[in-house]
Amino acid sequence: MPHLIFEVTDNLDAAEADVRSLLKKANQVLIDQGGVFPIGGIRSRVVWLHDYCVADGTVDDAFVHVTLKIGGGRSEEAKKKTGDELFAMICAHFATIYAKRTLALSMEIVEFSESGTWKQNNIHARYKKT
Repeated sequence: MPHLIFEVTDNLDAAEADVRSLLKKANQVLIDQGGVFPIGGIRSRVVWLHDYCVADGTVDDAFVHVTLKIGGGRSEEAKKKTGDELFAMICAHFATIYAKRTLALSMEIVEFSESGTWKQNNIHARYKKT
């Protein structure tokens, strides 16, 4: 963990949204947190939403909602710093689109207990220091 899930309405142009770059930048924000998150556990993905309604549905509004799922145990300061930096990157990434159309950006951090998860991951070994 952590896992980043970007829910994006399909009325945003995929090329303009540049989600591959978005995912790389998002992962880098987490990597840059100074060891708060193990690199080998970072996952990010986009889920394109085809069925949605924004507000009263009369305008072609778009949204991007981000959920950052993390295991418990990180300090409130670390969570706030991560959230602030991640959301700032998201706002900067979508600034051009935001300036020319209606767009809602939102993010939440969901913390859960490790007792409710099951994992197997050999990616971590690449990042262990010898």
